[in-house]
Amino acid sequence: MLLPEKREREYRFRLALRIGLPIFALVITFISHTLITTYSSLQASFYFEAILLLAFSVYFILFLLYNGFNVKIMDDVSKAFTREYVYKHLKKELKASKEYTLILISIENLHDVNRIYGMNNGDYVLNEVVEWSVAYLKNANIDNVPIGRLHGGYFLIGLKGSKEKYSTIVELFCLKSTKFRVNDIEVKISASMTDANYSHELNFMMEHLFELLEVNKKSKPARRHESSMDPNEVESIVINAIKKREIVITSQSVLDGEKSVFQECFVKIKSTDSKYLYPKRYMKVVNKLGLSVAFDLLVLETVILKKRADQDVVYAINISPTSLRNDNFLIYAKEILKENQSSNKKIVFILSEQEYYSYTSRYNSILNSLRELGVLITIDRVGSLHSSFLYLRELDIDLIRMDSYYSSESRIRENYSIIDGFNLMAKEKGVKTWIKNIEDKESLVLAKELKIDYIQGKHIANLEKIDDINKDK
Repeated sequence: MLLPEKREREYRFRLALRIGLPIFALVITFISHTLITTYSSLQASFYFEAILLLAFSVYFILFLLYNGFNVKIMDDVSKAFTREYVYKHLKKELKASKEYTLILISIENLHDVNRIYGMNNGDYVLNEVVEWSVAYLKNANIDNVPIGRLHGGYFLIGLKGSKEKYSTIVELFCLKSTKFRVNDIEVKISASMTDANYSHELNFMMEHLFELLEVNKKSKPARRHESSMDPNEVESIVINAIKKREIVITSQSVLDGEKSVFQECFVKIKSTDSKYLYPKRYMKVVNKLGLSVAFDLLVLETVILKKRADQDVVYAINISPTSLRNDNFLIYAKEILKENQSSNKKIVFILSEQEYYSYTSRYNSILNSLRELGVLITIDRVGSLHSSFLYLRELDIDLIRMDSYYSSESRIRENYSIIDGFNLMAKEKGVKTWIKNIEDKESLVLAKELKIDYIQGKHIANLEKIDDINKDK
């Protein structure tokens, strides 16, 4: 048992004693008085009733005490509903209403507020954001709003009706929030919205709200990203695709001058309507279902086992770094590579991750063991993710790929020195450089001027279908 649990039990026991002692004293006093004054005329049933009275008193006190602790409605810091309570409430509302809207509010800079101004001010900001949000909705004639704190600076609001009814209100809310301050503390607020037309399952709606929040941060306020496909259907499609091995892979040439040095692979999942799911749609589902290892192994098998005939082609595939550090994936991947010696020097692993993995010695050991089997390691999204820069500095790798942010002609010109700096750092470490999404002649000229080793894009080479995994079965 954890120490907090022990302390909690001790606290409840002491509280039970403080609550119970007066009641026990009254009961014992009553019984004693009855015994003294009417002892001669007491019936045997009195003793039985007295014992029951004491037992029920103990039970009633303990029940009230423990049940009161288990049910918590309000979050102590923000004064909003707790996550458990608001989830329970919203599930009932979704079940009862055909049209229901959820709004997710995020305090983007809460971590900075806590770090710079202290946690007390951070707690105050949480409460003020709740008060301000409720007041704003009240001014829009929306009263008694159920608002709950999920975690950190995330809050969830439920409103009856479709999202079209509230779209203007939410957009104005986001615009007005740009001027919101708490005691001269700048508070950055963003929001996303979805409704029961997407799904009646609260968990799916929550996942979608967080996806929309990320999309809305990167797009114009008026733009909204929605998907018409039911999330239950997407999960079913992903599971069946991995189980039945129904994926399609296309490739695009990556050039060194005029020569194709390797082909990058792009994976699509077959949908039920003869259409395809693309990585932005299915990867979060794959990760959520814990299928990233199975999916990455499936792609690896497809590229190596199904393309033995292409002895002169080097294929590049995206592999999740978490899969790479998974022992089950690593053992099986090495077995595949060893069994197909003809595929040595024919595979490139492209890696990228938001969070920096601090155990670099272990990570480096894994990468070097794969490099010994002919795998070329590429770190992706250099210039965008902080982790990519650290990996370039600390890991033994073969290539780096610039983030697609730097692919357009205008962005290359604006960030010419930055790209050139990364290029120089890579060259000093003996690492090749690679840029993708070169879509016009001007970008191509600039990329060559920067002496980037490998160039990729529609201006140079179109996508080609490699293979349907069910072929040759």
